[in-house]
Amino acid sequence: MKTFSIQPYQDNYQQGVINLILSIQQIEFGVPVTIKDQPDLLIIPEFYQKNKGNFWIATDLATVIGSIGLIDIGHQAAAIRKMFVRADYRGKETGLGQALLDTAISWCKEKKINSIYLGTVEQLKAAQRFYEKNDFHKIAVEALPDYFPRMPVDTHFYVKQVAYS
Repeated sequence: MKTFSIQPYQDNYQQGVINLILSIQQIEFGVPVTIKDQPDLLIIPEFYQKNKGNFWIATDLATVIGSIGLIDIGHQAAAIRKMFVRADYRGKETGLGQALLDTAISWCKEKKINSIYLGTVEQLKAAQRFYEKNDFHKIAVEALPDYFPRMPVDTHFYVKQVAYS
């Protein structure tokens, strides 16, 4: 049985995060992206872990097997970025993707964030289904708020309204 733990990012995991994300992007999905195209991965605390944002990693022992970033975009809203799960940890069997998303949603409730936005690409069909199952609703690019930090490669956009007490 595969086990994991989720914790806020610390700099000693930087190379593990970069290795995880680049291998999924480049090898698994054939996206021609490099670390130079993603400078946020070199400054995770400054980019994600400020205001009401955060970045979490999942590890199995000391190996990074998953990540999810949440950017505070103001207006009681956040944007999900860098949600990645290593292939052998995907699916309902491990529940890792769900646990990462649940961690981010719980954080949003705690921080009184009302809306969570995200962008993804055409080829990530399983990710799109996953977000839809978690009450993310597809939104037209024209309907995105002007404060959403849109990535040029993204073609599909989602929003989830967060209910908190």
